[in-house]
Amino acid sequence: MISTHITRRGFLGSTASAIVASQTLIARTHAAEAIPGFDQTKTDADQSKPWKPFSDRKVRVGLVGYGVCQFSAAFDFQNHPNVEVVAVSDLFPDRCAALAKHVKCSKTYPSLEEMVKDDRIEAIFVATDAPSHARHCIEVLNHGKHVCTAVPAFRGDIEDAERLLACVKKNAGLVYAMFETSVFHDDLYAMEKLYAAGVFGHIVYSEGEYCHPHSLGAPSLGSYKDWRKHGCPMWYPTHATAYYVGVTHGSFVQVSCQGTAAFDPSARQPNRIGNIFKSEVGLFRTSEGGLCRIIICGSQGEYLEAGRIRGEYAGYDWHNGRADGFVGDAAGQQRLKEAMARGVPRKKYALPPGVAPGGHGGSHGYLADDFIDAILRGRKPAVDVIDALNMTVPGYYAHLSAVKDGETLKIPRYS
Repeated sequence: MISTHITRRGFLGSTASAIVASQTLIARTHAAEAIPGFDQTKTDADQSKPWKPFSDRKVRVGLVGYGVCQFSAAFDFQNHPNVEVVAVSDLFPDRCAALAKHVKCSKTYPSLEEMVKDDRIEAIFVATDAPSHARHCIEVLNHGKHVCTAVPAFRGDIEDAERLLACVKKNAGLVYAMFETSVFHDDLYAMEKLYAAGVFGHIVYSEGEYCHPHSLGAPSLGSYKDWRKHGCPMWYPTHATAYYVGVTHGSFVQVSCQGTAAFDPSARQPNRIGNIFKSEVGLFRTSEGGLCRIIICGSQGEYLEAGRIRGEYAGYDWHNGRADGFVGDAAGQQRLKEAMARGVPRKKYALPPGVAPGGHGGSHGYLADDFIDAILRGRKPAVDVIDALNMTVPGYYAHLSAVKDGETLKIPRYS
């Protein structure tokens, strides 16, 4: 049996040589090719209703983490009319300087731990290494600041899920948002609105796929302390699980999962946590009683973040060759007609001037705008801590199931 237990100290511990190797790999990755998901994506927004500011207040934001993807600068906080970027941070001085230049900010900090002490800052974007996401978000919240984070909500340590939830509940007046990009894909955005309007009925079957050649295959995408190499596919599930949780705001209750290792036995070398799987496929039971298939694939091939749903009356599949992805019987078509008559939106709204939709399916600008709007209005963000955990936790149990050769395991539900 493959061990899946890993301590925080063991995961985060590293040597100077490992850091140097990671920097070298990052440099090679930059020179070799564009990073999948970070291309500027066209999006089908409703431009008939221009963006109108809710407030003229500027939220003072700190950005943490630049890295190989220039991640914290990729969401256009620096161009949002309701944002003032007042400080930036990265552990590597050269990256910190590059981030500051990118977003035109003069104040820098050597670490998140130093940045959170700055009383001017109201909100922080945590774009650090995935194993640190939960710990860093807890640190930000405990210093009285709103926080948004890259995915996943946590990685590897299931106790982080409970610690994060407890912290968010303790700091109930602050906004926690996970930046799951799939929720602002054109198709998932439409699915969520139509599902809430009752167009689909219950979801009988759904699928989510995240296929990233860099995840566990070669060439590897550089990462801090090589965290991308030393995990397992289902620990990074949210681009796929969002195609059920992000649509319904429901959850998964059980899973049976299988993994695929290298076909050449001599290449099946366990990574730092003992994992040999490069791809994992899980069959999940949903909180509605339906089924969902989730694929996290690290082999070579097309980069893909996609999904589809099948409901009682209608379904939605962006890749089915139709103009809008909607398919329904007579009852489904009638429900769609009635929803449209009520003004249910199917297209995303217009962004503020100067804010680009960005990468990952035209989602980046929308996630930043949603977070700022949630702060200004005092509302829930698109992906709050409940949805974040219902997207992330199932991957942890899916991998455990794969290690146990597909044994069906129960999944905790968050509400």
